[in-house]
Amino acid sequence: MPMIALLLLAVALAMDAFAAALSQGAAARPRPTAAMALRVALAFGGAQALMPLLGWSLGLAFASIIREVDHWIAFALLSVLGARMVWTGMRAGEAPEGNSAEGQQASPDLSVGWGLVTAALATSIDAAAAGITVPLLNHSIVFACVVIGGVTFLLSGAGVLLGGAWGALLGRRAEIAGGLVLIGLGCKILIEHTMLNGG
Repeated sequence: MPMIALLLLAVALAMDAFAAALSQGAAARPRPTAAMALRVALAFGGAQALMPLLGWSLGLAFASIIREVDHWIAFALLSVLGARMVWTGMRAGEAPEGNSAEGQQASPDLSVGWGLVTAALATSIDAAAAGITVPLLNHSIVFACVVIGGVTFLLSGAGVLLGGAWGALLGRRAEIAGGLVLIGLGCKILIEHTMLNGG
């Protein structure tokens, strides 16, 4: 039973990362590669594994501070990333068909560099506060972090590849849709914490 509870927690925490990975896979041109899926999976899984350890190690006092601001941080980061993806997708859609330079204008790539780091942190902030509850599941913090990170790794990698199939069907509209998913994700986190949890 404690193992089932831990797996359910891991899946719940991985859902934001999965949605972000799905949107990035959809926006990839021409299609996401296995290397891209691996990079996203490693970054999201690694962040999701480390954040509960951070929250647990810094204790309940710091967790209460995290709960007060985590939703605003995640909302801001995901909204900025999403807005950039929507803007780039709309600009590309307005470009003449023959203008390859405009059509190939770089979108915010969440699979490399700071875009990847930002997305990984934004989708794993909740896990820091969740780390406080991990010992209540009768598992060691290290084991729990490995399970949480592993589940996120698998779901994020799958999300990138699934998003690629979605993007192939929708074309550039997938980039706009992916950006809207990130903005919606930020709004969901904000609403859950401020209205549903009374934060």
